Amino acid sequence: MNNKEFKTAFDYIVNEKGIDPEVVTEAMGNAFAAAYKKHTREDADIRTEINPENGMIRIWKRMTVVEELENEDAELLLEEAQEIKKDAAIGDVLETEVEPEDFGRVAISVAKQVVLQKIREAERNNIMDEFREKEDEMMVGFLAMEDNKNYYVDLGKTRGILPKNELIPGETLKMGDSIKVYIVKVEETPKGPSIKLSRKHYGFVKRLFELEIPEFADGLLLMHGVAREAGVRSKVAISSTNPNVDAIGSCIGEKGRRIANIISVLNGEKIDLILYDENPEIFIANSLNPAKNLNVSIMDEKEKEALVITDEENLSLAIGKKGINIKLASKLTRYKLNIKTLNEINEEINK
Repeated sequence: MNNKEFKTAFDYIVNEKGIDPEVVTEAMGNAFAAAYKKHTREDADIRTEINPENGMIRIWKRMTVVEELENEDAELLLEEAQEIKKDAAIGDVLETEVEPEDFGRVAISVAKQVVLQKIREAERNNIMDEFREKEDEMMVGFLAMEDNKNYYVDLGKTRGILPKNELIPGETLKMGDSIKVYIVKVEETPKGPSIKLSRKHYGFVKRLFELEIPEFADGLLLMHGVAREAGVRSKVAISSTNPNVDAIGSCIGEKGRRIANIISVLNGEKIDLILYDENPEIFIANSLNPAKNLNVSIMDEKEKEALVITDEENLSLAIGKKGINIKLASKLTRYKLNIKTLNEINEEINK
């Protein structure tokens, strides 16, 4: 590899692969040292010097002056050393420069392989560093591949895994589609970073709200929790830090555009906007929307149990189809909810 070839390769690795120049320099230095040892079959002490500015590569074989020879590849007896350098003493290190061309094609090929391995390691480390910070965040990617169980989403420097059972029920995707995904977990594996994605996770809804509604970033709105049955319904607990800002109205947006955009990404999933309240009884009553006229009593604060009393008209609304409404309200408030009508309460009292 001449100086021009080296400079071209070095610049490509640094600029195109985004790898630290010091990492590349160290990797290439180690590679040429390994190439020399393989080519000469010597257990030698090699020092390399690489100038990334002009591509100059210099390699020295280092010999330590000793009294008794144990490794002739890396040591010199004092008499031999003094023939090279008259004032040589025990413990001195004498260096002889070796021309890279002396290694031959095989040796240079070994060096290239070592460098490529170091580059792959550095790339994996870079990806891990970048995506580890993106765990629990949302990204936009492109559908690049699929197999029986997964879609593979191009996220730029790497691909994430989107299991088909983590899609929103009912949605269909096509190769090449731009798609928003939630990063559930980033793991380091022997084959490189593994990035697990989802569109079914409740965090996906949370990030959509933050993306669509700037008042969350401004601190005018707060999100206190999300409970989700993907493809069916989500409940989002919100509040306003400014009495002049309507939390629910801000999320709905002018002519309903904001909430419509979110629902569109969620493939038509219904959204209940729930006003958060520090009083758990009020919060629970709000969470059971669209049911109204509810009477809530905290039965056991430690065990997080509450009794909800409703009339016959609102009972089915509070429970919801297949029990979804009360299930999500329970998740959102973190209370076990026992719902009864006033007639049921009276019957129990009269028994």
